[in-house]
Amino acid sequence: MLEAIIKCFGEERYLYSQHARAEMETEELGEIKDQEVFEAVLAGKIIESYPEDKPYSSCLIYGRTAEDRPIHIVCAYAEDMNQVIIITVYQPRLDQWIDFERRR
Repeated sequence: MLEAIIKCFGEERYLYSQHARAEMETEELGEIKDQEVFEAVLAGKIIESYPEDKPYSSCLIYGRTAEDRPIHIVCAYAEDMNQVIIITVYQPRLDQWIDFERRR
């Protein structure tokens, strides 16, 4: 799934939900820019999968930006449209995550 997501990002075949945009703009640790999401996805790995999500399976990607900022991206891959839907984006907090990869 990650390979398909990365390919969609490279082809600009992705869209942000309103929720994702709002979370990026109001992130308590500083606004998250589109370029940071792109960098985190390209350097990322899937740390949780949600195969039962509807209408598309989704996953949680953890990656770091070029500036080494940790970012979590929840997104779904719409195989029928070959498109990624970005559900939410946030900067994980160490009090809730171990190494930003496992929930406390």
